[in-house]
Amino acid sequence: MVTQEQRKRQLAREKFLRQQQRRTAARRKARVRNSVIASVLGVILVGSLALYTSGVMKDDDKASASAETTPSAAATSKAPDPCEKPAAGKVETQSWKKEPAMSIDKSAKYTLDLATTCGKIDIALKTSAAPHTVNSFDFLANKGFFDHTKCHRLTTNGIYVLQCGDPTGSGSGGPGYTIPDENLKDKSLKDNVYPAGTVAMANTGQAHTGGSQFFLVYQDSQLPPNYTPFGTISESGMKVLKKIAAAGESTGAGDGAPNATVVINKATVTKS
Repeated sequence: MVTQEQRKRQLAREKFLRQQQRRTAARRKARVRNSVIASVLGVILVGSLALYTSGVMKDDDKASASAETTPSAAATSKAPDPCEKPAAGKVETQSWKKEPAMSIDKSAKYTLDLATTCGKIDIALKTSAAPHTVNSFDFLANKGFFDHTKCHRLTTNGIYVLQCGDPTGSGSGGPGYTIPDENLKDKSLKDNVYPAGTVAMANTGQAHTGGSQFFLVYQDSQLPPNYTPFGTISESGMKVLKKIAAAGESTGAGDGAPNATVVINKATVTKS
C-alpha cells in the first residue's frame, strides 16, 4: 500500500519530469525553428528580430538568429554594396538590469529615425498600442545604444526582413533587460502575415523576451503573431530597405548577414 508521503514524493517526481520535458521540448523547438529561419528576432531577431526573430525572429543569445549553412556558389557573386562607409565612432557597451521606468507620453506621437549608411529610415511608432516598447526605444536611443550598430541579419526566403538592434552584431546582444509583448492583435496582422513596412520586436521564441533587437519587413512575411508590431516604415524608408534587400545576403541560402554594409550611424526618437 502506498503511503500518503510516498504519493507526495511520486507526484513531485512526476511534476519535475514534466517540467524537464517541457524545457527540453522548448529547446528542441527553438533549434528546429532556427534551422529554417525562425532575435530574433530576434531579435534575432534580434540579431538577429529579431527580429530579436521567432523560432523565426530570434534573439541569438537564447537561440541562434541565423541558420548554420554552408556558403553556396551564389554567395561568391554578391551584388555591389549600395551603402556608404559608416560614420566615425564605435558602439558603446551598455547594459541595464531592468526595464526603464515609463517616461513617454502614451497619448503623443513618436517617430524613430534611423540614420543608416544606406539612407534614412523613418518609422512612425505605435505609442498607445505598444507603450513599453516605444518607451524602451526612447530610452535606448537617448543613451546612444543603437549608434554605430550593424544590422546583422537579412532573410530572403520564406520571410523577408532586415534585423537590427544588436550592439554586438552577432545576434546575441541586448540591453540586459526584457520587455513585455504588446499589440499582438494589431489589425494589420491578418492571416498570420506581417505586411511590408512593419517594424516588430525579435524575441527568443518565448513570451515577453524582447530586448533591443527588431526587424523591418520589406515584403509581406508569413509569421505567427508573436512579435510586437510597434512601428510603420515611411515610403522613403521602404525604398532604402528594398535597396538593402536587393543586394542580398552573404550565405546564398536566404538567411545571413546582408551584403550591404548596413550600420545605424544614429538612432533618434522624436516626440511630435
